[in-house]
Amino acid sequence: MKHLAAYLLLGLGGNTSPSAADVKGVLESVGIEADDERLDKLISELEGKDLAELIAEGTTKLASVPSGGSGGGAAAPAGGAGGAAPAEETKAEEKEEEKEESDEDMGFGLFD
Repeated sequence: MKHLAAYLLLGLGGNTSPSAADVKGVLESVGIEADDERLDKLISELEGKDLAELIAEGTTKLASVPSGGSGGGAAAPAGGAGGAAPAEETKAEEKEEEKEESDEDMGFGLFD
């Protein structure tokens, strides 16, 4: 990823086809050691390609990837179907509150 970022920075700076030495120079300027194997692979894959076209192509691919949250919440149960469930939930909530209260002071107070 760092190699690609350096490559893209060089592209934004006007270098339309950065070499491995150019990318190494950018990385070394900020104290990062370049991995020659990964850098050579990146340069060979991007050689002769237009960065703007690659970014546009990647953007269209990302558009099909779901990036929303986990979706909608579960539907509420029908009335009268689960009479015992609310009581169990209340007990679980009370237990959680008790745990939170016991962890709050941790043996000392803020102003002790």
